[in-house]
Amino acid sequence: MAIRMAPFNMPGVAGLLATCAAVAASAAHLLPLLLLLICPRGIQAEQVVLLDTTTEEKLDWTRYPFGPQASTPGWVEESFTNFDKGINWRSYVVCDVAYNNVNNWLWTPFIERGPANRMYIEINFTTRDCSLFPGNALSCKETFSLLYYEFDAATKEPPPWEPDSYKLIGRIAAGEGRFNTNSEVVINTEVKSIPVTKKGVYFAFRDQGACISILAIKVYYISCPEISVNFAHFPATPTGREVALIEQTRGTCVANAIKIAQPTFLCKGDGKWYLPTGGCHCKPGYQADVDKQECKECPIGKFKHEAGSHACEPCPEHSKASDYGFTECRCDPGYYRAEKDPKKMPCTQPPSAPQNLTVNFVDQSTVILSWNAPHMQGGRSDTTYRVDCDSCSMGVKYIPNTEIFNDTKITITGLNAVTTYRFQVFAENGVSSLVGKSEYVDITVTTEASVPSLVSNVRITSVKSSELSISWDAPDIGAGGDNDLVERYEVRCYPRYDDATNATVIQTSELSATFKGLKPSTDYAIQVRAKTTRGWGEYTPVIFKKTPHAMGLDYVGEDDNMQVRIIAGAIVAVVVLLVIIIIMTVLILRSRASDECNKKQPSDCDTLEYRNGEGLVVTYMHCKMDSSPIVTTHTNNKSKSSLTTPLFTPAVGVAATGAGGAGGAGARSYVDPHTYEDPNQAVREFAREIDAGYITIEAIIGGGEFGDVCRGKLKLPPDGRTEIDVAIKTLKPGSADKARNDFLTEASIMGQFEHPNVIFLQGVVTKSNPVMIITEFMENGSLDTFLRANDGKFQVLQLVGMLRGIASGMQYLAEMNYVHRDLAARNVLVNAALVCKIADFGLSREIESATEGAYTTRGGKIPVRWTAPEAIAFRKFTSASDVWSMGIVCWEVMSYGERPYWNWSNQDVIKSIEKGYRLPAPMDCPEAIYQLMLDCWQKERTHRPTFANLTQTLDKLIRSPDTLRKIAQNSVRPPAHNPYYVTSHTAAAQAAAAAAAAAAAAAAAMPPGPAASTASPFVDVVGHQAHQQAQSAIAVPVMPPGAGRSLHYHTHAATHALPQQPPLTYPNWVPFSHFG
Repeated sequence: MAIRMAPFNMPGVAGLLATCAAVAASAAHLLPLLLLLICPRGIQAEQVVLLDTTTEEKLDWTRYPFGPQASTPGWVEESFTNFDKGINWRSYVVCDVAYNNVNNWLWTPFIERGPANRMYIEINFTTRDCSLFPGNALSCKETFSLLYYEFDAATKEPPPWEPDSYKLIGRIAAGEGRFNTNSEVVINTEVKSIPVTKKGVYFAFRDQGACISILAIKVYYISCPEISVNFAHFPATPTGREVALIEQTRGTCVANAIKIAQPTFLCKGDGKWYLPTGGCHCKPGYQADVDKQECKECPIGKFKHEAGSHACEPCPEHSKASDYGFTECRCDPGYYRAEKDPKKMPCTQPPSAPQNLTVNFVDQSTVILSWNAPHMQGGRSDTTYRVDCDSCSMGVKYIPNTEIFNDTKITITGLNAVTTYRFQVFAENGVSSLVGKSEYVDITVTTEASVPSLVSNVRITSVKSSELSISWDAPDIGAGGDNDLVERYEVRCYPRYDDATNATVIQTSELSATFKGLKPSTDYAIQVRAKTTRGWGEYTPVIFKKTPHAMGLDYVGEDDNMQVRIIAGAIVAVVVLLVIIIIMTVLILRSRASDECNKKQPSDCDTLEYRNGEGLVVTYMHCKMDSSPIVTTHTNNKSKSSLTTPLFTPAVGVAATGAGGAGGAGARSYVDPHTYEDPNQAVREFAREIDAGYITIEAIIGGGEFGDVCRGKLKLPPDGRTEIDVAIKTLKPGSADKARNDFLTEASIMGQFEHPNVIFLQGVVTKSNPVMIITEFMENGSLDTFLRANDGKFQVLQLVGMLRGIASGMQYLAEMNYVHRDLAARNVLVNAALVCKIADFGLSREIESATEGAYTTRGGKIPVRWTAPEAIAFRKFTSASDVWSMGIVCWEVMSYGERPYWNWSNQDVIKSIEKGYRLPAPMDCPEAIYQLMLDCWQKERTHRPTFANLTQTLDKLIRSPDTLRKIAQNSVRPPAHNPYYVTSHTAAAQAAAAAAAAAAAAAAAMPPGPAASTASPFVDVVGHQAHQQAQSAIAVPVMPPGAGRSLHYHTHAATHALPQQPPLTYPNWVPFSHFG
């Protein structure tokens, strides 16, 4: 029977407790309300004991050999007591050192694993030193074996007592616990663990001649304890079968809580809970007890109308809660709450009737009414009005034309003349429908008699950009006599697509009117009506007229029409003539420019020429300057080199930019996140925010400066069914602001890059805790570790392919004006397809053009073995210093991850580099690759190649595998621009002799290396280049201890001169060394 022991403290639990509130919010933005994370204090891992011999009165375990026929006494059960410590344990003892071929077995009873995935066995034992048996011991040993056998009674498996069926857990020996006197007793404790899958397990102890006592045995498994978090209950969860595996546990809501998002918790292998997500909220009528993780009823007088972790609220005005657990308060008599009203809103009443209803206008068919708002609004602000007319026909129209409205004025049209109407104006609000009746005020109105007289012959007399004049004829006088005499006219003018009620109105007794202040280029509607003693007549049909543009011609009437046309025609003719003159001038000038350009050489104009199939020759056109092509092609190379392919080729159409520059116009530039005051703003601009609910953490694969590094899955939107492997970097909760800013800065840097050879940022999680950086998952890890684990397993072409990928990624970064500053094999990651990608942008910075592409550090550590001399001496970082580091990376790759300069101190490395020494070629390194390294290690940074040069050269080498067959010899040829290169045979001999002497003096001045003070682990580029001019130069390889796959050379030279050789010319940078 399993015994659940008291919880025991686990290392790091306090850190989890302190941060669980932060990390649990990783899915909070998925919830309608913010989840409240509650972490009980004192979370501890839990041991569930399956067997404990210290509680047993008798063991009686199976033993072999056993009984009177046994060849040796074997295991004997006895008691171990220590009354001072209150110990009285049943134990097993064996001490058959006086026998040969001892083979004693002791088996535990069958132990059922229950829910355990991994079982632990803790053994307390003592061992006697063999020195206590001088001359008497025939087979004395000081170790014993611990084995196990999984067994499932329901399956047909070998009997559990066959020794060959048992698996060895380990051979156990005493640490400091051997005692060599008869009175001394030292107890050793050993803990082992095994993964289990079947019903149970037997443990076995095998003795082969030791003198040992097994005092106590405890078998148990570790469980993450029962816990309630986010108002979700998580049962005790056994840890996974492997220590590094994480078990995901789904929780259930506590009583009176409802699930917002599925609560989950991760149980780590050490019994700690990790990364809670999801959770529950207390349902309406219940409030959260944070300390007890319970949902309790709202007290009397309070309510809670929606699920959440917030507390119950007091009842609003004019309402009350008379019992426990109210979801909303009930309104007092006479007060009401509308269905759409918030539950926390006070109860309200319907409004009183409108005030001061009056008639503003009435004629034979129209009535305009207005009123004031009610004196009592009922505590609400949504008062609306409704107008009823019992005797109105279906043709009557209301403006506003909605059934309810909030304006205090209405226009009613379509009425009959000389008719009495009763209008009721109701005031209502959101609770009026609950009452059943609404307060209103009414008024009776009689319309006027109809007036048949109509104005006739309405016409436009003048139109200007902001003015319009009209005139009309008086209506005919009918049989009414004096009753039809016109008192005045009313003219209204309004934009064509506006409402007539918003018209500009002029009343006049004249037969004309003028509207001023109109908008230019606008279509206006005009109507006129007359008023007699019997009332207003109807409006004339609408006529439309558009005002001209502000700069246009004004309409001045029929009589002046011909004059306007003449003026307009003259203006158009002048404009057309000017256009023709301008077009002819432009054509003449362009024709002359074409003739001038045709007189120049082909290189002066923009052309792409194919000359006799020799390839594409690119030239630039500048009509005001003569220049030769940027790229000079050498068709007759008299060099003695065995390499017929030039190391570096130019990018077509790209002008030289220097060793540290980036070629190509229009390239996107890197933006330094440090220029942003708020790192969060830089992250939002350059990185994609990922919903934490799409991320699943599978295992912790490492730790870094900021926090854990995990392997996981990322669900791809929109459906979330497709998953990809990702690497997840988490920020330790509670980290300092600087650590968080650095963490976000690294994400902002990575987010700006998208290249096959630069690590890709999938996105970030910043809106919840913990903050995460999600990148693509690189299965083979860092390049240096991967190469060391696969030493000698790759072909040279595969290694060169890796270098090509690194150079391509660095070319991309350099073209974005970006300096890495920490390029090394450890900062290059490798995926399953052996694709190398640049990573780790913690030390990187933007190139400042104002300082010639240099970056000055503000202190801090510099990776000396990978850093260019000028960066070490002056802290000036450029893309050229990255090229130096690229040379070191080449050396690391070709030596399968060997450490540059081995175990030399940083000071020795710096002094040696300054004296002109360089690393030797790794074993079996192609001569072409080693020459690339030396070119990258030129002391003058302007003499180094660019990453574009390196990429193109490596491409050529890959396309021409024969160039990789020649292995680098014990020495290298000098670069063509060597300052020690001489132009005469005599001078050459003198220089060679002097260089050889300088080399010997420099070697003597070198600090002693790991092998011997007389053997330098470098190639002397200064002296070595000079004495390589001598025909009798000799190189003697010396292999110091720890040199690995690299060779050390000690060189000797005679003072013989060689003929002068012409230098090779390379585009975009100063000529560098080549193969002679």
